[in-house]
Amino acid sequence: MIQNDPPLPFKRQCWLLNLNRNTAYYQLNYSKQKQRQQEDLKIKEEIDKIHYDFPYYGYRSLTEALKREGFNYNEKRVLRIARTYGLLSQIKKLFKTQSKHPHKKYPNLLKGLKIEKPNDVWGSDITYIKLPNGFVYLAVVIDLFTRKVRGWCLSKSLTAEITKNALLKALTKNQAPQIHHSDQGVQYCEKEYLEILEKHQIRISMSDKANPFQNNIVESFFKTLKYNEIYLNEYSDFNEALDNIEKFIEIVYDKKRLHSSLGYLPPDEFEKKYYQEQAREQILTLEQKNGFVECFVSPLKNQR
Repeated sequence: MIQNDPPLPFKRQCWLLNLNRNTAYYQLNYSKQKQRQQEDLKIKEEIDKIHYDFPYYGYRSLTEALKREGFNYNEKRVLRIARTYGLLSQIKKLFKTQSKHPHKKYPNLLKGLKIEKPNDVWGSDITYIKLPNGFVYLAVVIDLFTRKVRGWCLSKSLTAEITKNALLKALTKNQAPQIHHSDQGVQYCEKEYLEILEKHQIRISMSDKANPFQNNIVESFFKTLKYNEIYLNEYSDFNEALDNIEKFIEIVYDKKRLHSSLGYLPPDEFEKKYYQEQAREQILTLEQKNGFVECFVSPLKNQR
């Protein structure tokens, strides 16, 4: 069996090539550095592609998104490249005011509650969007387990109709949840809205007074929407805002955006995976049950 000769020591290689060792070290390191810079530029280009849809991804989400595209880089390298090229997101805090009204408030049912399946708890909230000639308002209903937007409505006026339309849209397309959670805003305390919840036997839950952050999953969605869509565009009118927000919610957010809390899966994919696993477990349970019945019946057959 012929074996390859071991590589010559670096000093011997320099002597054979008639090179000064310092010069050889420099050329070798320069070559490696050049190769690494080219690889970094390739990673930077892939990050730019991801940032086209999600400009405010942090380095952990970028790392997971790169893996889904077939690029298995570690977090430290992605972080270094993102810092070098100024690609790290700069998220500002968002603040929210609390409405005052005479309507009945409801207790917070989510304290200590473990949400374990889709359509178990929905969260609802409203935010505003600035246009050149004023404001429009967006109401959403989000599944707190899958983070998927169940219903939404964009309106030129801040009335009870906006929240009611978002809720009705969610109920039309999905199974009613066990609990509906919101803040204590007047739109969620008005009679018509509460009657819809009661009609579908949905328990009513509200954040404590002056504590909107108890509805943090919906707040997180608004932050994502504003920093990845609204703040990057200047909508000229209501229709342009409506078209862009619809595309972001139903195509980008629900189907593409990775969530660290969902194991770096988009909401739609996470929900499908959950139901697939539930179906497999049911089949396995049924097979085990049928096997037990067969084992129990077979000895009786033999005795006849």
